[in-house]
Amino acid sequence: MAKLTKKQKEAASKIEKNKMYSLKDASALVKVIASAKFDESVDIAVKLGVDPRKANQMVRGVVTLPHGTGKDVRVLALVTPDKEAEAKAAGADHVGLDDYLQKIKDGWTDIDVIITMPAVMGKLGPLGRVLGPRGLMPNPKTGTVTMDVAKAVAEVKAGKIDFKVDKTGIVHAGIGRVSFGADQIVDNAHEIIQTLIKLKPTAAKGQYIKSIHLSSTMSPAIALDPKAV
Repeated sequence: MAKLTKKQKEAASKIEKNKMYSLKDASALVKVIASAKFDESVDIAVKLGVDPRKANQMVRGVVTLPHGTGKDVRVLALVTPDKEAEAKAAGADHVGLDDYLQKIKDGWTDIDVIITMPAVMGKLGPLGRVLGPRGLMPNPKTGTVTMDVAKAVAEVKAGKIDFKVDKTGIVHAGIGRVSFGADQIVDNAHEIIQTLIKLKPTAAKGQYIKSIHLSSTMSPAIALDPKAV
């Protein structure tokens, strides 16, 4: 087991053992214990009472965070020439088609989100082995395959994120930065938690929200009381 650094020990000492914090208190505390010299990301991890191996218990969705993620999301719009102008106007960082498909084939993946059109998805199929593992493959369910390219780009730039429960039943998501106000962290965390609640599969039995933890990039996790969110 790796040894904790002095700063990590100091941060851990500020978290009461076995205490379940309210979302408001945890959002304030995560700012206090952050000690890195950079603007750390604030992340949430929600353990769900589902079996992701079963298709009828898969939880996946999108949410627009009220205050964005605090991250400059790099968007690639893979579109036909007639859609290029609107994609650029909406804020896409890279716009094109065949030239970018070749770049990806050659190993370029210096982007966070790809937005494309239904007619282009056929060309993306062969790149699944490159894009899939990196979470970059566009999907109609997350709004990244659409004819309204401008709207999709604008939403992603404004703080729209997609999430998916992993094989252990946990949903991980970045919901801001430690430079955010505590109230902004509360709002963003509340938005994704409420979205998860709305997505509860009918096949899921028993307690649905099993645990919630809030953490920053370099600090230990803070346990939240699932009943107090």
